[in-house]
Amino acid sequence: MKFKHILTLLLALLIMSYVSSSVEAGPRSKLGTSAAPELLIPIGSVGTSLGGSNLSTSTGVEAIYWNPAGISELGTTSEVMFSHMNYIADIDMQFLGVAAQVGNLGVIGASIRSLNIGEIRQTTEYLPEGTGTFFNPTYIVAGVSFARKMTDKIRFGTNINVISQNVGNVSSSGVAFDFGLQYVGGNTGFTFGIALKNLGPSMTFDGPGLDRSFTENGLATTRRVILQSFDLPTNLEIGVGYLWDLDRQNKVNVTGAFQNSSFSSDEYRFGLEYNFNNNFFVRGSYSIFADKETDESLFGPSFGAGLRYPFGSVTLAFDYAYRVITESAFNSTNQFFTLKVGF
Repeated sequence: MKFKHILTLLLALLIMSYVSSSVEAGPRSKLGTSAAPELLIPIGSVGTSLGGSNLSTSTGVEAIYWNPAGISELGTTSEVMFSHMNYIADIDMQFLGVAAQVGNLGVIGASIRSLNIGEIRQTTEYLPEGTGTFFNPTYIVAGVSFARKMTDKIRFGTNINVISQNVGNVSSSGVAFDFGLQYVGGNTGFTFGIALKNLGPSMTFDGPGLDRSFTENGLATTRRVILQSFDLPTNLEIGVGYLWDLDRQNKVNVTGAFQNSSFSSDEYRFGLEYNFNNNFFVRGSYSIFADKETDESLFGPSFGAGLRYPFGSVTLAFDYAYRVITESAFNSTNQFFTLKVGF
């Protein structure tokens, strides 16, 4: 590795370490209390089938979620991606992202994701069986991204996400930042990645739905319930990968990642991908949680497959992922369908 590559990598790591030092790892008792939990729902079929172990290898539009540094490697001039996910309890999520190379500046991207919970019956403390009306909660995250190849081996990227949540007549909004770095070892097959995700101020719900009317000293009075603010689910993730070229057509990529979060147990992720001629892919992954008391066992191993084929100047790719749900009470499947078009 050239000296300038080492210097650039060390500088980027120093910046990432300084920023991540501001993230205080809180007690595990904070599990399930973060704001904007939709930020933790995975996007895309490739990364999901690899369980997020592909932190150092994720590229293209899908890298907007896994590691924004990978957006700088599109493979084409521009790329569009649409993904649909069947989550638990009839919940689903849609994602649309686009990224394009802008001269020597780098790659600029934009994305939007929407979590659809469905219709919920409105209840109150006085009418616990329902008021006869329904509401549809909306959870939307819209973002802009920028990524650049700092050298031929080092990539850097960042996201700025605007969060909007609305539940009945109560809403909340916020902003979250992601920073990512990838090192690609060229012919060595080694890759390294680091990402700091969902860094931003806390969020608080507010709105007329929190107003309560009552009589005080013979006068009709309305007061608003003040809710507590909650921190964003900030994560620090580190990953590595190694690509074996078995021959000209067959490749195997082994990936691993570690995630540290103040809202859940530390997580170790392991993934394996088989690549035939860069056209057909089979993937699988498994995660291990360090803290058994807060073991997030809702999801088990993930599996997937993908097809990628060029049609003239256009490249089409379709990927599928299936994530095992270990809790039988949900009686549902967790599936991901992703379509990518490169121009």
